[in-house]
Amino acid sequence: MAGERLEIVCPAGTPAALRTAVDAGADSVYCGFNDETNARNFPGLNFSRAEMAEGIAYATARGVKVLVAINTFPRAGSEALWHAAVDDALGCGAHAVILADTGLLAYAAEHHPGRRLHLSVQAAASNADAINFYAETFGIRRVVLPRVLTVEEIAAINREIEVETEVFIFGGLCVMAEGRCSLSSYATGRSPNMHGVCSPASHVAYSEECDDLVARLGGFTIHRVPKAVAAPYPTLCKGCFQTEHYRGHIFEDPVSLDAATLMPQLVRAGVRALKIEGRQRSRAYVEAVVRAFRKASRAEAAGLPIPASELWRLTEGQQTTAGAYRKAWR
Repeated sequence: MAGERLEIVCPAGTPAALRTAVDAGADSVYCGFNDETNARNFPGLNFSRAEMAEGIAYATARGVKVLVAINTFPRAGSEALWHAAVDDALGCGAHAVILADTGLLAYAAEHHPGRRLHLSVQAAASNADAINFYAETFGIRRVVLPRVLTVEEIAAINREIEVETEVFIFGGLCVMAEGRCSLSSYATGRSPNMHGVCSPASHVAYSEECDDLVARLGGFTIHRVPKAVAAPYPTLCKGCFQTEHYRGHIFEDPVSLDAATLMPQLVRAGVRALKIEGRQRSRAYVEAVVRAFRKASRAEAAGLPIPASELWRLTEGQQTTAGAYRKAWR
């Protein structure tokens, strides 16, 4: 993969966001249908079948690829919904489908031979043996690596595989091994991995208690901060925990990922594509982040320093981290 220009893979939660990403300079756009086959299944987001076909046509006419995320795990007895999503996405002309479930990968490989399959981060394939299994068994062309790997670990993986690797570069930071998170489903009854809903807003509640602002998810207290301090969104894996001797966050504070300055290292590690998180974010977010990373990609390709940006304004708590790429935790 050395010498190839980094592909900027951008989020689109709505048809309008897709057009914005295309017009702002995205190489690829990822999106999903408006049902539980994709892991961002929230009201007001995602695409009907007609909208998906129109969006793919708009992007394709401008040289941009559309990747359709069908990245949840089918419920027993309801596999037909996921099969139809694969059929419809590829029938609409999607460049690739992003899949996590082995049964669904088998279905896609059998019924759509030769079509491009990407392995979702939800599959949590974090070593070369696992990735090579998916490549040899189902013919995947790309793997989206979990956000728990260092740059050195990514380089080691790329030395032992033939498929492309895609990594997250900016946006919300999941600190779990994706595809294996049961915390939100325990608290709310809605599973990120099966229903496509992580920490749904319908289960979030804020209250004022004495001098504190308290944030809860499904009845569980996640954060307690002074009233003058903005309470972060109550996501269980980034909640504040207290023991006899310690009070704080186990892995990372509730901040966002920004690994732009690591782009040269990621290129040397063999990464092919950079993924921006944010299908729940606005068109303004999509445009700003795409333009910033298009500029950063041009600088990296020219051997110039990665330009500073003001994207921190769009992050959670207006704070950022390099996450596991510079791992201080396991």
